[in-house]
This record gives sequence, structure tokens and C-alpha cells, in this order.
Amino acid sequence: MSEETFNLEKYDYQLPDELIAQEPVEPRDLCRLMILDRSKRSIEHKIFRDIKKYIQPGDLLVINNTKVIPARLYGQKETGAKVEVLLLEKNGNQNVWKALVRPGSKIKKGNKLLFPENIVCEVLDHLDDGTRILEFKDPDFYSKIFKVGQIPLPPYIKKQLDDPELYQTEYAKYEGAVAAPTAGLHFTKELLNELQEKVGAEIAEITLHVGLGTFRPVKELDIREYDIHEEYFSVSREILEKIARTKAKGRKVIAVGTTVVRTLESIAQEPDKLIGKTKLYIYPPFEFKIIDALITNFHLPKSSLLFLVSAFAGYDFIMQAYREAIEKRYRFFSFGDAMFII
Repeated sequence: MSEETFNLEKYDYQLPDELIAQEPVEPRDLCRLMILDRSKRSIEHKIFRDIKKYIQPGDLLVINNTKVIPARLYGQKETGAKVEVLLLEKNGNQNVWKALVRPGSKIKKGNKLLFPENIVCEVLDHLDDGTRILEFKDPDFYSKIFKVGQIPLPPYIKKQLDDPELYQTEYAKYEGAVAAPTAGLHFTKELLNELQEKVGAEIAEITLHVGLGTFRPVKELDIREYDIHEEYFSVSREILEKIARTKAKGRKVIAVGTTVVRTLESIAQEPDKLIGKTKLYIYPPFEFKIIDALITNFHLPKSSLLFLVSAFAGYDFIMQAYREAIEKRYRFFSFGDAMFII
């Protein structure tokens, strides 16, 4: 493979600001859908609910049932100075969390931060990556954040949502993500029921708690040198058996989102690790062992997610699809349109 494949600049593209979707389409399954056929090297333009025409009886859709928590908290220091905290993940204890804080330069180890509902935390440590370790003093603080916290939207979404549930999938179940698995945002309950009852497809659920690292820009000029973020995942043995049966019948395993890809391909590499954290980094070339098709959104330039879809569909084909999407005025990123790579 050419060294050019690993050049970060090859994964850049120019996107007009007006193509960054600020809110979802309603109903969800009326967004646009680009069909990429890898064997024919063909591109079709549909709407999302047409996806049922491309899914066959016995195919298995694997969805990520993580749920975004209201991880953004606004409060103050003991001095009265305003602070903002974004909870990232538990640090081995329900009351100890890794977090981003603002203003970072003003918040030191030992500071106490105060929030509504009498939530108080102490800054235990300042890590090299700029994050903090916070210990919350109230044993009930986690339940209280659902009263005072806000759903953290991606930085490119400037418009506040009237309904925070718009940034949750219809099947969100297990709390722990700080970003939504956005490929799943296009599914309505009606479409999921139709895929099962009329098409004859099956659905399986896994969990990967999406971290803020999914938005972190890659700065390394050689993408092989990028240190990708960790994310917690959980998959049951029953789901693995369902995947094995699907493949044995010659049917497709369809990943709903890159988070599902990362989870299942991690297990393909470590079959005995069904619960834990993954640091799997997928970029061209990569041998996919489980995933046969992928439903995904249009991703940020120079992002690890763009590397992943390039590994799955081929770099040239993906960049051709992105050029065509811009030309045809597709909507991009979390609330944007979708592609189905078959």
C-alpha cells in the first residue's frame, strides 16, 4: 500500500458550513441515504427508510444501545468564579470521574467546585492530557445530574435542542455515553419493526459508551502514529452466537455505526474479552473479520472515523462519495444524512 494512504492531508476535504446539520430531520427516517456498493463501485441516492430494500431476510443488524448522559455541568468555584465540567467516564468508582473543565488554567488540584442541588466535588488530580480527576462528595450525585446536567452536543452543533431526546437513539438503554452513536439516530421504532416483521431481518444489541475522543482531531501527519482513545464496551455471549449463526447461513452482519464496528472487530481480535475497554484503531489497510456492511454518517475531515470507513470501503471510493455528497448538498455529521456501505 502506498505511503500516501497514511498521510493525514489525504483525508481532508472542504465542507461548506451550511452543510453541517444543526438539527435532525423529522421523522428520523426521512433523511437522505447514499448507497455505496463496494463490488459494483456504484453510488445510489435514496431516503433512509428505503434501506429496507437493501436488507435481506436473515441479515443481522447490530445496534449500539448506549445512552447519552447529561454530562455537562455548570457551577462555580468557592470564590464564585463560574466553571463548566464535562464528565467523561467513571474512574473506578461511582463518585470519582475523569472530566474536562473550563477554564482549565484556573482550576487546580485541591479546588472545590459547587453545583446546583448541593453537588460538591474536589479536584483530586490534573492529568497530563489536560483532564481532571474529580471526586463528588454526595453519594446521590449521579442521580442529581439528571436534574441539573445538560446533554453535551458536539462542538459543531451551535443550535440548542428543544428536546434533548433528539440526541438519543430510539433504542438507547444503558447510560454512560457522552456522545450519541449517531448512525442509529435515523431509525424509528416503526422502521425497526418493519425490518424484523416484514423483511425478516434480525436485530442484536451491543453496548459501547461513546467517549469525547470520537471528536478529537487527529494532528499526527502520519496517521499510524495517532494514539486513539479508549471506550468501554460489553457484548453478551448470546449475541456472538447469533453473529456466528448469521455468518454460517451466508447472511450479512450489518453494523449500525462505527461504534459497532469497533466493538465487534475488537472481539474478533480478542475473542475472550467480551467486556472491557477497546483501543482498536482501524485505518487502511484493515482485515474486517465480522462486519459485512455498514450504516454510518458522514464524518469530520482528518478524523479517525473517516479512516475507519476508508478502510472498509476503500479510500478512493469513500473520497469520491464525499465529493458527490457535497455536490448534491447532503447534510453532514451527527444530525446529518447517512450512507449504507454494502
